Amino acid sequence: QVQLVESGGGLVQAGDSLRLSCAASGRTLSAYTMGWFRQAPGKERDFVVVLSRSGGITYYADSVKGRFTASRDNAKNTVYLQMNSLQPEDTAVYYCAATIRAGVRRQADDYNYWGQGTQVTVSS
Repeated sequence: QVQLVESGGGLVQAGDSLRLSCAASGRTLSAYTMGWFRQAPGKERDFVVVLSRSGGITYYADSVKGRFTASRDNAKNTVYLQMNSLQPEDTAVYYCAATIRAGVRRQADDYNYWGQGTQVTVSS
């Protein structure tokens, strides 16, 4: 079993950047496909990006493509989400998630483990 803890959220202005981190404990992160999701108030949890176990393959939601970059450092058991050119519509609670399943996993139900989330608020 793996435990996930996100950090790095905050309140920023439109056009600013943030870097989220997701630290894992309990098991080595290299065993898991990792994903980032976000959930805005009153909305469903949406897929943001998935990273393969090695980090060599990433797949982004269209809404963040070109602005967000996900990476992972398996030696540090940490996954990152660099978010640039943030917009008010990016405001949400951001979650990292882990699954033992390989492949491009874009459904929340595919993931077994979740962090508690970190709030990102972008003002206009």
